[in-house]
Amino acid sequence: MRSSNLPINTAMLNKIIAHKQAELAGADRTEQIAQFRRDEALARPINSLRQRIVAADDVAIIAEIKRHSPSKGDLAANLPVERTAAMYEKGGAAGISVLTDGTFFHGSTQDLRTVRAATTLPVLRKDFIIDEYQLWESRVFGADAVLLIVAALTAGRLVRLHGLARELGLETVIEVHNVEEIEVALTADPEMIGINNRDLRTFAVDVQTTRCLRPLIPGGMICLSESGITGRGDIERLREWGLDAALIGEALVTSADPALKLRELTGKHS
Repeated sequence: MRSSNLPINTAMLNKIIAHKQAELAGADRTEQIAQFRRDEALARPINSLRQRIVAADDVAIIAEIKRHSPSKGDLAANLPVERTAAMYEKGGAAGISVLTDGTFFHGSTQDLRTVRAATTLPVLRKDFIIDEYQLWESRVFGADAVLLIVAALTAGRLVRLHGLARELGLETVIEVHNVEEIEVALTADPEMIGINNRDLRTFAVDVQTTRCLRPLIPGGMICLSESGITGRGDIERLREWGLDAALIGEALVTSADPALKLRELTGKHS
């Protein structure tokens, strides 16, 4: 785990956020939000990711739809989204995370809609959410929960976005990388906190980050680990460290049989 007094080199993060701001600037957000307010999809009941995690008898697995990584390139460029979502449900996932960023992760909001139609599981939208518009979009396009990244937001912005997410009925996972970000995340009164094991300075991944940061998060709060989880041994360590869930993408999308890989991760091979 990195020392809390080391500055984070956020060059890539800043590049992603700048691009996201440009994308949003090109949209008529006021008119689109007005349309979202009238959309019948707002009446769809939320399928609680939090409840699915609480009900799990082991570390719950949130399986991710992920085609590409800025650090590793293509992982599954031709990923069959609908079929993969069905395999995730068959394999025992507690929920499905959908990466919707197009430029850096080769995802889309259409992937979100496809997964929503293909599964009864809770769906988490994973993107660089910096604007209220994206929350309205998430709700209408089928998300049950959204990821809010502390490193991408000011403390005030985090609180405002989290508040709107609650108003819309969306659950949130607030993502942290270090001690300072945990302190910021807790000011938003989160339902769930995700510890990302990827160091933003180097893009190196170390699951020990979760072990070091977990004791700083209140025990009654749902806590999940993200990045670098590849096998059953990792899941067993997360359970020992008091984690409730794991978000896993690369190990699943690069597997020939994601459902079988999920059963391996959960220890339910039969």
